[in-house]
Amino acid sequence: MLWDASAINGYAIEASDGPLGTVGDVLFEGVGWANRWLIVNAGKWLSGRKVLLPHSALGRPDKAQRRFSVNLTRRQVEDSPDVDTDRPVSRQTEAALYEHYDWSPYWGDDLYPVSEASPHLRSLASVRGYRVHATDGEIGHVEDFLVDDVGWSIRYVAVDARNWWPEQRLLVSRRSVQEIDWTDRKIYLSVRVGLENLNAGASGLSI
Repeated sequence: MLWDASAINGYAIEASDGPLGTVGDVLFEGVGWANRWLIVNAGKWLSGRKVLLPHSALGRPDKAQRRFSVNLTRRQVEDSPDVDTDRPVSRQTEAALYEHYDWSPYWGDDLYPVSEASPHLRSLASVRGYRVHATDGEIGHVEDFLVDDVGWSIRYVAVDARNWWPEQRLLVSRRSVQEIDWTDRKIYLSVRVGLENLNAGASGLSI
């Protein structure tokens, strides 16, 4: 099932021995478009601290109760390394978190060793609003992301294209993204959208 990534913001996170906090955002890898960590607002029990939880620890979301269960204890989360979630998260920081939880990192033993430069993770919220450019011109800005609730990978970038038609939403496959310019806050696509389609008012277009 596909979800708007922003829909899980505010979901409660339940450890095996009590509540942990609520989902604040998701960290993703700009190279492979994989969601890697949840940013959890721990609330008063950790003095407002934010912590990172790997997606591999999540159970299936309970839509009725708006919550996730995780196979961790509150003590494990409390003792996890501090992370500045307002800045891009480095592979070195991820390595420290995996060591704390005594899990094998998703990149294995050889891919992106921590002694070398590696991709930083970004929050989905920080990319919302980026301008999106197809090969035939700018088409709008990032409104949200569609994610799979099984592997939590990004499937589509949802683009607000209302500059061309009211209530227009364009779903862009992650495979169509050629480049992300983090400095200028722009996403460049490898495909032509056909602005005449947007002007015609076709809703829910996918590319």
